[in-house]
Amino acid sequence: MALDAGDDRRLSRVAMKAELLDAETERALAYAWRDERDEAALHRLITAYMRLAISMASKFRRYGAPMNDLIQEAGLGLMKAADKFDPDRGVRFSTYAVWWIKASIQDYVMRNWSMVRTGSTSSQKSLFFNLRRVQARLEREAAAQGEVLDRHQMRHMIATEIGVPLADVEMMEGRLSGSDFSLNATQSVEDEGREWIDTLEDEGPQAAEQVEDSHDTAQLREWLLQSMKALNDRERFIVRERKLRDQPRTLESLGNELSLSKERVRQLEAAAFQKMRKSLEGQSREVHEFLA
Repeated sequence: MALDAGDDRRLSRVAMKAELLDAETERALAYAWRDERDEAALHRLITAYMRLAISMASKFRRYGAPMNDLIQEAGLGLMKAADKFDPDRGVRFSTYAVWWIKASIQDYVMRNWSMVRTGSTSSQKSLFFNLRRVQARLEREAAAQGEVLDRHQMRHMIATEIGVPLADVEMMEGRLSGSDFSLNATQSVEDEGREWIDTLEDEGPQAAEQVEDSHDTAQLREWLLQSMKALNDRERFIVRERKLRDQPRTLESLGNELSLSKERVRQLEAAAFQKMRKSLEGQSREVHEFLA
């Protein structure tokens, strides 16, 4: 039976006309598929129970998903059930298939409820489909006894009733409290109203920070050039190669080029830094940290 597109009422009519399988025929089809991979047997088994899949899909229409999509997901769950069904266990296929169909539909509903992932654990899934129902029942019972439950009490009772952590109840309440909204929607009905995205804080550098950084960089560059005037040509070369290159050179490579030992290059480098510190004494803490 096709599960791709088409009107859900047409699918329902076709499913209602499908044969009803007795236990013996159902078991024979299951064996044929499991042992011989007989696709005709699989098709017949799935077609016979497609009415069950459609019936279960209709129970999830209140979550706002298109009925055709729900039917397709139910059909996928039905096919998974047929592929994993073991007729040797003595269980009717419909009993086994119910769990696969329900799981497939629930996964689809939760994936499409919001652009933000609604939940993935078993407790979150249980909350998503039962929180409102349990909350309504607890409110009715409390009202019947003349009690009024505050939000904290209600959350604790829901967590106990469903058997989930309190933190999951608080999280799911927030997820179910409203639907997604576009950040490009205006804050008012006026055509010139500001969009919600305009209220988000820009995580990038602000104009004042950019100006300040630019000023500091220019100042550091000026101080650096000034301090290097106190060095001779060899010392400037060593400082430039060791500290101002994207890939600083090693003491050994500089020693080979200058015909000096590695230790001598290190001494010259230290002496050059000392001269630069004296040149900049009292001017800026940032320069000292740069040269440290």
